[in-house]
Amino acid sequence: MSSEERQTRLEEYLQRVEFASLEELAQHVDISVSTVRRDLTALEEAGAVRRTHGGARIAQPKGDEFVFRMRDTRQREEKEAIGRCCAELVHNDQSIIVDAGTTVYHVACHLGAKRPHLVTNSLPVANLFSSASLVEVVVSGGVLYPRLGVLVGPLAVNAFSDMHADVAIIGGSGITVEGLYNSHALLIDIQRAMIAAARKVILCLDHTKFGRKSMSFVCGLENIDCVVTDGLAPEEEVGLLRAKGLEVILAESVQT
Repeated sequence: MSSEERQTRLEEYLQRVEFASLEELAQHVDISVSTVRRDLTALEEAGAVRRTHGGARIAQPKGDEFVFRMRDTRQREEKEAIGRCCAELVHNDQSIIVDAGTTVYHVACHLGAKRPHLVTNSLPVANLFSSASLVEVVVSGGVLYPRLGVLVGPLAVNAFSDMHADVAIIGGSGITVEGLYNSHALLIDIQRAMIAAARKVILCLDHTKFGRKSMSFVCGLENIDCVVTDGLAPEEEVGLLRAKGLEVILAESVQT
């Protein structure tokens, strides 16, 4: 494969996912990480991509698939029901790790009255409580993934690796009897650190994520204490998870 072909494939892949690690790009094109670095340098000089710590992102995205606000319009009613239900599982004054997904954002919207101590890598979640006097918010360090408003990279991983929390509220791209998946490879190590730091792990996923695998495996079901989903979750998939001993709670939508 010529350098032009490699670079075309790298650029096309980054247009789809917007942000990827060096290892992810190398796996996708089936080349070495050192070759990826050289190709990314050429693409950056051409203005097609921007290099970041440990990866690259597309310079001018064509679509809005991964824009936080745009993604938040999908299954909005179901996400809101999940948010209310999950917030009821949290006790007052607990320390809570909050992930960066849109479904988890809806959980955060209902946590203010709990007077929580929040730790997050999500700028939308942090901004939600920017003027809330009863909520203490700690934001992890890291490299900003701007269109999602999430902090990634080693600094973010280290922030969660060095703490202990009562609860971690996590999102994802898919769940099967094998475990949890995420389509963003740069979030995997952060989510694993979040899970390891918490006494209880609550997974929040809408019904479209059941029986679905994404690019990267996060963890097995044994690392998750509870899944909160909406009432449209497929019965067969829910039954398989419950048969594995996982608690699955179906949130009820409130009609207005």
